Amino acid sequence: DPCRPGVRDAVQLCSAAGVKVRMVTGDNVETAKAIAFECGILNAKDVASETTIIEGKVFREMSETAREEVADKITVMGRSSPNDKLLLVQALKRKGHVVAVTGDGTNDAPALHEADIGLSMGISGTEVAKESSDIIILDDDFTSVVKVVRWGRSVYANIQKFIQFQLTVNVAALVINVVAAVSSGAVPLNAVELLWVNLIMDTLGALALATEPPTDNLMKRHPVGRREPLVTNIMWRNLFIQALYQIAVLLVFNFDGKRIFQLHNESREHADKIKNTFVFNAFVFCQIFNEFNARKPEEKNVFGGVTSNRLFMGIVGITTVLQILNTELLSVIPSCRS
Repeated sequence: DPCRPGVRDAVQLCSAAGVKVRMVTGDNVETAKAIAFECGILNAKDVASETTIIEGKVFREMSETAREEVADKITVMGRSSPNDKLLLVQALKRKGHVVAVTGDGTNDAPALHEADIGLSMGISGTEVAKESSDIIILDDDFTSVVKVVRWGRSVYANIQKFIQFQLTVNVAALVINVVAAVSSGAVPLNAVELLWVNLIMDTLGALALATEPPTDNLMKRHPVGRREPLVTNIMWRNLFIQALYQIAVLLVFNFDGKRIFQLHNESREHADKIKNTFVFNAFVFCQIFNEFNARKPEEKNVFGGVTSNRLFMGIVGITTVLQILNTELLSVIPSCRS
């Protein structure tokens, strides 16, 4: 059967994303080689390597150590049985790879179950294969695998964005209150204000960052290994720089706010109230702008494509309006402070 339209492009996208596509089939080696060439799984350089194309019988008769050594190099396996697919999955997992397997038959169930991600066919797949898999491809099209990779990476990246955002909020609030309490005996951000920040940032902030749609740049990244930390070095760098900026600005307003706002003629109670309200508002708006920074942790232009995400813009607008209403009209926080 001819390859479906778009399969070759999907294979190339997977290769660019660091996902190696391997073909395990019951057809003879020559047929498998021709199909692999048509799909873009094989190229002339691969054919020159003896271990790139292998028969299932040869792989099956190898020792466990030999299978682990050759598993990385295998691109096409012909004349294979369902057990050969299972052996290949086990060998790759022992090498530390994250393995995804597609299958539609009942005999594919062991390999689908053993793999980190089992992908069964929704149309031609048997019920046993579907039960053993993690994801069902409804259209039986390999191009849907690319969508799985895109959305999977998008969810992982959005989790990292929110972690960076939330850690920055917590670190800045903690340091500001500790420094102020140790030096002056009073905290600029009281418990009610911090609860308000958590209310709007944990819910609306999480919703804004969690709904970022997948981008093409996600398919240019290398896969994340099993043992790689969730908080990367780039995230730590962004966290410390952004938290340091917020701490410096807010502590200046906290300790020198009366002079900056020319409140010397005001009563001490009224001057403290104005200064603390300004510090609180500055802290909240720092977090609102920090949402933009958290959108693209690894890029310099954090505003790129921001207008295309209407939900993000709407949430930022709602957060801003709620903070203004709270300060100017509702006066919930100032009344609690007083």
